[in-house]
Amino acid sequence: MPNKNATLTIADQSVSLPLVEGTHGPGCIDIGGLYHDTGHFTFDAGFGATAACKSAITYIDGEKGVLMYRGYPIEQLAEQSNFLEVAYLLLEGELPSDAEMTKFEHDVTHHTMMHESVKNFLHGFHYDAHPMAMLCAAIASLSAFYHDTTDNEDPAQRKLAAIRLIAKMPTIAAAAYRYSIGWPIRYPRNNLEYVTRFLHMMFEVPSEPLELNPVVAKALDLLFILHADHEQNASTSTVRLVGSTGANPYASVAAGIAALWGPAHGGANEAVLKMLAEIGDAKHVEGAVARAKDKDSGFRLMGFGHRVYKNFDPRAKIIREMTHKVLDALGVNDPLLEVALKLEEAALKDDYFVERKLYPNVDFYSGIIYKALKIPTEMFTVMFAIARTAGWIAHWIEQHEMPGGRIYRPRQLYVGATPRDYVVLGKR
Repeated sequence: MPNKNATLTIADQSVSLPLVEGTHGPGCIDIGGLYHDTGHFTFDAGFGATAACKSAITYIDGEKGVLMYRGYPIEQLAEQSNFLEVAYLLLEGELPSDAEMTKFEHDVTHHTMMHESVKNFLHGFHYDAHPMAMLCAAIASLSAFYHDTTDNEDPAQRKLAAIRLIAKMPTIAAAAYRYSIGWPIRYPRNNLEYVTRFLHMMFEVPSEPLELNPVVAKALDLLFILHADHEQNASTSTVRLVGSTGANPYASVAAGIAALWGPAHGGANEAVLKMLAEIGDAKHVEGAVARAKDKDSGFRLMGFGHRVYKNFDPRAKIIREMTHKVLDALGVNDPLLEVALKLEEAALKDDYFVERKLYPNVDFYSGIIYKALKIPTEMFTVMFAIARTAGWIAHWIEQHEMPGGRIYRPRQLYVGATPRDYVVLGKR
């Protein structure tokens, strides 16, 4: 296939720029030599049209509502797989055999314990500290516990770090939650599978066994699958940016957690619950919808539409059905959930939202499910982090395996002061 090029003309100068094609999606114009050839950078606020890396992990087509992990449609994985199998797929590139899955589950299960000093470290936080603050700091601290196995160039050490992070993230997350409410920290029960083990660490008390409705673990496992990766989003790009410096995997993932904490990213499902609380009652939904249509009202419906998906969020279509199963199975009677269901109904029928394709997204439904499962609002983003750890560490590993990696160094369009002379203090 002949090489293709794009031609860029600046004043009377023309330069030829190579076109780079992937296996799916739009191609890219390689501008690596642009500054050398023309003395110009490109300006792309928020990197909305810039590919900063090559990746074989996740593919999104926002126009068609497509999401694939390693080529597998998210719909098939959600229906037939489980979270640990998806984590293996993200890390290794292929679905595991029976033997490979057994070994992976064994490895993850036997790395679930956290060092007792991590528990003591969490106790250093104020009792009402946000769980995301504790999670971010605790994950960063793992680099101090495993400093002898943080050789980024060693494939075995990279994989060990991946196993540790996927295994310990739920343990640390549950410990942070229990500390914040004054409960004793529960150790992982390794006779349980991944999601059920986490729920026991979250909610079991010494005085009585925890009885779980099977739909609870199924719903949470499904949410973990849907949140496991999402291409080059803000937190994943942060993990890659920090990783490009040669930082160890624990520091890199901790940086991803910090990025995820932002309300415009991982905090979106928490924002949904705050919006529902603001609406307050199902009878106020019609008025809220009217306010959302009024650009001057300052009111926004959180959890509707998506920056990437211009049609529908494929994850939302999957989780919507599970949301209603959870509510039916648990017989939840919660005024805020009534508001959510009324709002969903209104938005799916209202021409304003339908014409603009502002459908409920995965954050809308995940917030409802977490609320129904009695997971506190401040833990919503923590739940997201547990799932996204699989994607973060897969990208971190891919970054170190792919040749030609460079430290990330975005450029800027300077709009500050022009050169001026210093004036001594007394003469200003």
